[in-house]
Amino acid sequence: MSKLIYMDNGATTFPKPKEVYDFMYHFYQEHGVNPGRSGYDMCMATEEVVHSTRKMLMELFNGTDPNRLTFSYNATDSLNIILGGLISKGNHVITTNLEHNSVLRPLNHKIQDLGIEVTHTPFDNKGYINPDDIKKAIKKNTKFVVVNHASNVIGTVQPIKEIGKICKEAGVLFVIDASQSAGVIEIDVQAMNIDAVAFTGHKCLMGPTGIGGSYISEGVEIKMTRFGGTGVRSAYPYQLEEYPYRLETGTLNLIGVAGLNAGVKWLKKEGMKNLHQREVKLWDKLRKGLQEIDGVTTYCADSTENHIAVLSFNVEGWQAGDIGTMLDVDYNIACRTGLQCAPLVHAQMGTDKIHGTVRFGLGPFNTEEHVDIAIAAIKDIRSIKK
Repeated sequence: MSKLIYMDNGATTFPKPKEVYDFMYHFYQEHGVNPGRSGYDMCMATEEVVHSTRKMLMELFNGTDPNRLTFSYNATDSLNIILGGLISKGNHVITTNLEHNSVLRPLNHKIQDLGIEVTHTPFDNKGYINPDDIKKAIKKNTKFVVVNHASNVIGTVQPIKEIGKICKEAGVLFVIDASQSAGVIEIDVQAMNIDAVAFTGHKCLMGPTGIGGSYISEGVEIKMTRFGGTGVRSAYPYQLEEYPYRLETGTLNLIGVAGLNAGVKWLKKEGMKNLHQREVKLWDKLRKGLQEIDGVTTYCADSTENHIAVLSFNVEGWQAGDIGTMLDVDYNIACRTGLQCAPLVHAQMGTDKIHGTVRFGLGPFNTEEHVDIAIAAIKDIRSIKK
C-alpha cells in the first residue's frame, strides 16, 4: 500500500513534528510526576514546564497574566466551562450559523434548562459574518457574543477585531472558539477586545489530543462549576477563586502539556505566518484544481484572503460519504465527510439535504504532490459512470 496522504488536518494535525514526539517521550520518562504538589526538584522542574507553557500561550494570544491561561481536555471542554460559567437565567446570547457543536450544544442545553434566548446570525454567500448583524442583535440582556474564529467546514476567518470593538462599545463580553485558528491565525486579545479564548492543542498548535485550554482576560470572571484538588491551600473548604485554580481541578494532563510546549516552540521556530502562507498557497492550488473539474462544487472558496486551508466540496451524482470511502480505499487519501459537527453551516448552505460535504484540510506536512494526487483522484471519480 502506498503511503497515506493525510488531508484531514481540520480534525487533528498529523503527523506532529518530531520534536513534539521526542519531547513528550523524554519528558514523561524524566519528569512524569505531579506538578505543584511537592517541593522536591523533579516536581519543581515539572511545574516549570507547565508554567512556561502557560506563558508561551499567553504571549501567543498577547495576554497579560500567564495564570489566566488554564488547561483543559480540548476546546469543547473549555467552551463548556466558559459558557456554563457565564450564563444565567434571563440571559440573551448571540452566536452564528458557523458554530461547531461545541458551542451549539452547550447553548441548546441552557435554552432547555434555563430558558435563555439565543440569536444565530447568518453568514454571507462568501462565508463571512457581517459585524453589523451582531450589533443589531444586541439587547439589554445580552450577556455575551460567541463566534467561531475560523470555520471548520468552509475555512473562512471571521472579522474578530470588528466584532470585538462592537462588543466592547456595548459592554457585552466577547468569546471566541479558536479551535481552527490558534497557532495559524494571529489572536490578540487586547487589540481585538476578546474576553475569553477557547483553544485546542491537537490541531494547529501541533500538540497531542486530550489537551486544550482557555485564556480569560483581566476583569472577566467565569463562575466556577468544577471543584476539587489543586495542591494549594488544601485546608480551605471551597475551590480557590484565583486563577489558574479557579478553572483547573485535579491533576493536569501532564504529557499533553509537554507536547503542547514542544508544539508551540516548533511553531515559533518555523514562523506561524510562514506556515499559514504555505498552507494557503497549497489550498489555492487545490481549490483551483477542483473548480476546473466539471460537476465539482466548492463552498465559500472564492479567495485566499481571510481563509485557512480547509476546503469543502461535493461531486455531482455522488454522496459525500461515498467520495470519502473511494478516496480512502482507492487512493489512500484521508479526509472528512458529512456535517463536520457544524449542522447550521450545512443547513444554511443547503448541504444538509445531501448529507454534507467532503472536506480537505491541509497542514504543515502536506505537499504539492499531495494536492496534485487529490485533484487527479477527484477527476477520476468524476469520470466514473454511475
